[in-house]
Formats: sequence, C-alpha cells, structure tokens
Amino acid sequence: MVTTKAGRAPALTEADRTAALERLMPGYPAPRHWRRVPATGQHYVDLGSGEPALFLHGNPSWSYAWRKLVDRLSPHARCLAPDLPGFGLSRHLRPTAGVPDPYRVQLEHLDLLYQHLVQDEGLPEQGWTLVLHDWGGPLGIAWALRNPGVVARLVICNTVAFPWPSGFRLPFYLRWIRDHPLVADVVHLTNGFARTAVHAGVHHPLRPAERRAYLRPYARRSERRAVTDAVRAIPRDNDDPVWRLLEPPGAEAALTALPTLIGWGMRDPVFTPKLLEEWARRCPHAAIHRFPEAGHFVMEDAAVELGDRIRDFLQGTR
Repeated sequence: MVTTKAGRAPALTEADRTAALERLMPGYPAPRHWRRVPATGQHYVDLGSGEPALFLHGNPSWSYAWRKLVDRLSPHARCLAPDLPGFGLSRHLRPTAGVPDPYRVQLEHLDLLYQHLVQDEGLPEQGWTLVLHDWGGPLGIAWALRNPGVVARLVICNTVAFPWPSGFRLPFYLRWIRDHPLVADVVHLTNGFARTAVHAGVHHPLRPAERRAYLRPYARRSERRAVTDAVRAIPRDNDDPVWRLLEPPGAEAALTALPTLIGWGMRDPVFTPKLLEEWARRCPHAAIHRFPEAGHFVMEDAAVELGDRIRDFLQGTR
C-alpha cells in the first residue's frame, strides 16, 4: 500500500471507490445513483430518465437482481429499484414474534417511497410501470390496487398475484421452512435459503463474485430476518389473509385492464408454468414471452432478450 510521509494511506478517489464497489458488486450501478428515502432510510437505485419504472424484487434477492435490466432500460425509462425493508442495503427489520406479517409493512414503505419520489424528486403522479418478480408481484399489485390511476402498465416476471391455482403445490423445502419453526431457525442460522437460491434460481450459473454480491447483505444473522420472515409468511391456502390484500372491489377488472407483458423463466422450480397458465387465463390480453433456458431469476438468465422485450413494450404502450 502506498502511504504518505505521515504514514497514512491517501484518501480514496471517486474512481477508487467505484472500482472497489465493482469488485464487490459487479455490474451494480455506481453510488452516484444510490438514494435513500428520508422518512425510512429505504435504499433505492435511481438511473435513467423518462417515465418511471419501479422494479420490485422478491425473496431472498435485492435490487442487485435488477442490475442488468436497469442498465439496459435506463436509456428508455427512469429506472427505480428499491431494496424492500429488511433486504439489500435498506435498514433491517426488527425480529417479529409469532407468524410474521411483513406485507403490510412493505406496502407502507412503498407508499412512503412513492410520496418521496413525487414530492421530493419531481416524478409524475401517474404513468408508472411496475416490473415485478417473486414476492414483488403480490406487493406491487396490492400497492397498485391501493393507488388507482398511478400504474399504467405491468411487467410480470415469475411471480404470483392470486391464490394458488388448482393443482399447484409449493416445493417441500419451502413448506418445511414455512411450517416448522425449528427448520426455519436452522435455515436462518446457516443462511441456507439465500445460499440455495443463488444456485438453484438460475439455469446459467452466476459468477462467484455475483453470488457473493447477492449474499453480501445477509452475511450476519441479524441481517437476514426479513428473508426468513418472508418464507414463513407464504400463504398456506386460498383463505390466507395475505390474498385479501389483492381483493378490493373491482380488483380483477383493474388488473386485467392494464397493458401487461409477461416474461417467464420456464425452468423455475417454484414459480412453475402452472402459474404462468393462470396469468394467461386472468390476463388474456398480455404479451407472453417464454424463456425455455431461464430459471427463477429470468432477469439473470435472459437479460438481453427480456430487456429488449420490455423496451419494445414500453415504447409501444406510451
């Protein structure tokens, strides 16, 4: 290490910091695109210009999962990728007692993020695109139904926003974590869910540095509470209270009326083609693009093709 005469290392330049972060989080937008919501400390990436596109991740990922799409779409939209509370670079949530209900907390934070972006950052109140993946799907749809008129179009990526269709069954390992507190405790202790997801969630293996970046926010046990709570809160049946967030009067009509693009990784072991069939039934107008060589993280496995499809969709629905 080079030092000054006083024995101290010279101050890092912006280029030095950017290079260091690129090694830690390859492909992630530079810190000049990082923001925080004043009221909550929620972290989000803000890149590009044009009509707003809000990217909502699932569990156990964070905004890092969107880096390739954000990079590809930022010339065509104002790309906003938050870390949901307790995930990524957002503040971590306190442990909860009993069976958690993280969804209402997440919806409240989405409200505050939207208010900040409109009031403080000058974004329009309407004309938003939601890009949804995994548990970002029910959260985003529930938020859109709570805020009618804000969302103009939907992009759906391996997610769900309706009760489980007939014949669908969660994989046994998710049911074990959800239904057995001792199993959940072991998974929490070992970070087993996130470690498995970065391997099983893609068809084309991530580079080691990318896997480390996915896992970095959850290195400490105290930092992965939201990951465990989200699995434990997976709905058990069609009467689960979570689904009520998606069923205000007129919800079905409001959903199916929006221009919708569906990009689906066909090798997803959890969000299987059975769920895609249900999307197609509920949204017969949707443009559906199946990616046969993509897994759960379709934005990783099919970034170029999916990004081009979304770009064309945005341009064709304005």
